[in-house]
Amino acid sequence: MTAAAPPAPVRADPPARGLARARGARVAVLLAVTAALVVVVLASIAVGARSIPLGEVWSALWSPTGSDEDVIVRSLRVPRTVLGLAVGAALGVAGALIQGHTRNPLADPGLLGVTFGASFAVVLAIYLLGVTSALGYVWFAFAGALAASVVVFVLGSAGPAGGTPVTLALAGAAVSALLQALTSAVVLLDVTTLDAYRFWNVGSLAGRDVEVLGQLAPFLVLGLVLSLAHAPALNTLSLGEDVARGLGQDVRATRVVGVVAITLLAGAATAACGPIAFVGLVVPHVARALTGPDQRWLVPCAGLLGALLLLTADVVGRVVARPGELQVGIVLAVVGAPFFVALVRRRKLAAL
Repeated sequence: MTAAAPPAPVRADPPARGLARARGARVAVLLAVTAALVVVVLASIAVGARSIPLGEVWSALWSPTGSDEDVIVRSLRVPRTVLGLAVGAALGVAGALIQGHTRNPLADPGLLGVTFGASFAVVLAIYLLGVTSALGYVWFAFAGALAASVVVFVLGSAGPAGGTPVTLALAGAAVSALLQALTSAVVLLDVTTLDAYRFWNVGSLAGRDVEVLGQLAPFLVLGLVLSLAHAPALNTLSLGEDVARGLGQDVRATRVVGVVAITLLAGAATAACGPIAFVGLVVPHVARALTGPDQRWLVPCAGLLGALLLLTADVVGRVVARPGELQVGIVLAVVGAPFFVALVRRRKLAAL
């Protein structure tokens, strides 16, 4: 009797095929998020206190006749939508970078003092110089965000260990607390300053002139370019600083580039629309769940998801409070607070 032939060995999936499959899945995710973003962009242009059919929206964009609908679409909603896309993408990417650098799943761009630096500068501009317009706030807010980030980086990098995630987080918390106290002190001294500051501080896309985006666009573009170019280095850094150094990476230079990109993105976004919370916290976690930890895919996905989340919150704010509207910062707080609580309650927060 002849012996039975041994079963044929099961062939493992070749590594190249597995990589191609993973790449295809990530591309599909980015395409799906982009398609959803297109739908939200159309809703942002068509929906508001006065809803406009998509046919009239198309006409207003490509063959305007000077009607009221044309004015609403071209002068109000298109600039507002473009601003929401830019600010949302900037906050989403900045959040992904700060979480990657600090290895802290609860980190957001405000951890570097960006938000409170911008707030303090705006309060000083109102109190000392009488600045009252959103266009006038822009450069003060941006300068304050830059100055706060520089102070945090210098303090966090002092000492032989350099700028580690722990020292940067501690320096950011200390500087933010100081700036928040100073801001509150100035606001309490003058009622006029309080009245002007509270409208900027709530975070909104409404009432922002298109010139604001034009002034800040170079900083946003530079920040996005730095972030995309910085993603491979951040992948290496995620293996640990010792391993990154062993692979020939300049860890300090990587930290500097990351801080500059975060400051440009979050500073410009905060200057344009005021402090908008939870986008930089929530979006990176969703992006990580969709694309995995590879920063080369996570960063662009976070940008798309940030724009999607911010515009969706803006549309919701216009719909639920007709004929008025809820500011986007309020809507995001309602959505983001439960997410934050759920995130804190998770057991594997350290697995970032």
